[in-house]
Order: sequence, then C-alpha cells, then structure tokens
Amino acid sequence: MTDIRVLVVEDEPLLAEAHSAYTERVPGFVVVGVAHTARAAMAALRAGGGGGVDLVLLDFRLPDLHGLDVCRALRAAGSSVDVLAVTSARDLAVVRTAVSLGVTHYLLKPFTFAAFRDKLERYADYRAQALADGEVAAQHEVDQMFATLRGTAGHSLPKGLDAQTLDRVRAALTDGTRAEVGLSATEVSALTGISRVTARRYLEYLVTVDRAARTPRYGTPGRPEVEYRPR
Repeated sequence: MTDIRVLVVEDEPLLAEAHSAYTERVPGFVVVGVAHTARAAMAALRAGGGGGVDLVLLDFRLPDLHGLDVCRALRAAGSSVDVLAVTSARDLAVVRTAVSLGVTHYLLKPFTFAAFRDKLERYADYRAQALADGEVAAQHEVDQMFATLRGTAGHSLPKGLDAQTLDRVRAALTDGTRAEVGLSATEVSALTGISRVTARRYLEYLVTVDRAARTPRYGTPGRPEVEYRPR
C-alpha cells in the first residue's frame, strides 16, 4: 500500500510545523500540503482533484471559517476524504456534529506524540481494511473495522477497565524513549496517576491482547521486577 497522503490545516505556523513533523515520524504517512486557513485548505483539496489527499488533519478554530463548516463543504462537494480533528474545542455539541459529518478521530490539544501516533496508526489499520477488495463476509468483519478506529481491535474490555484509562496507560508505555527501555507497573502508576495495582491490571490486559510484552527486569536485589514494552 502507498503512503497515506496528509494535508495539515492549522492556522498557527508553529503548530502546523509540529503536526507536520509528527506526521512524518509515523511510518506510512507523508505530508503533501499545509494550509493555514479554510480557504487555502479547500483550494489545496480541489487542486488535488479528489485523489491527492487521503487524510486531513483539521484544526476547527480557523480564522476564516469553522472547521465544521469545512467538513460540511467537503461533504456537500461529494468529497470522501477522511478528516481527523486536531482541536481544542471541547463543546459536546461540536463533538456530536463532527461525528455526524464523518470525522474519523477527534484529538484534543494539547497532546503527546504517542497519542497522535496512536490515532494515525488506528486510522491506517482501518483504512487498510476499508480499501480491501470484495465484500464483508459477516457482521463481525464490520464490527472489526469500527473497533479498529476505537482502538479496541475487536476486544471487549474486561469488567472494571475503561477505555480512557487504557489509553493513558498505552500512551505512557509508548511515549518516547520509554518504549525502548520498558516500564514497570510502579513506573506506569507514577506517570498516569493510577495505583500500581490498577496499572498492573491494564498492563496485563495489553499483554493478553498482544499490544504489550512482559519481561523480567534484573539488576536489583531480590525477586526480579516485571517490565512491559509496547508491541
């Protein structure tokens, strides 16, 4: 599969540069344009002839038009380009409207690279399934596609675990150099603000669904500590 072509739409130049740099760090994605206004974004999409951009990273608070109006204009023009909202807008009415307009993900500013990468990787997995040839064989295949976007990958969370805390644990586990060295439940607890016992439950769940690996950590007196790395 070819690289996913991304248009970054952000009115603040420094943030636009940062979002572009983040995007280029995720394998399989390439930035093909940057726009600082809604008008420039629409022009860039028209210039691509509908096939030059696969995904728009869209700030909602643009100087000339709200991002939701950009989404409306895209759908009215018959564009099926996917949109990932990258915004500080926390109004639930805005979130509901974004969902109704087909926004695939909603990422609140400020965010870490790990959270950003997670959204792009989920989108890439979803896109690979959506662009496959043929038809779905059964309901579970459709469920799998939607679950990929949600990050659950078809797994129901066990009782007592919630998706928001799971995302925090995954973000801690995959952030920067920590992904290289691994983290113990105690360290994840300190990074996320949850108890060590709770952190261990979430980490063990990630191991169960093959999103993390568990290894012993030697070098300290007594029983070796268990550390976790993302898969």
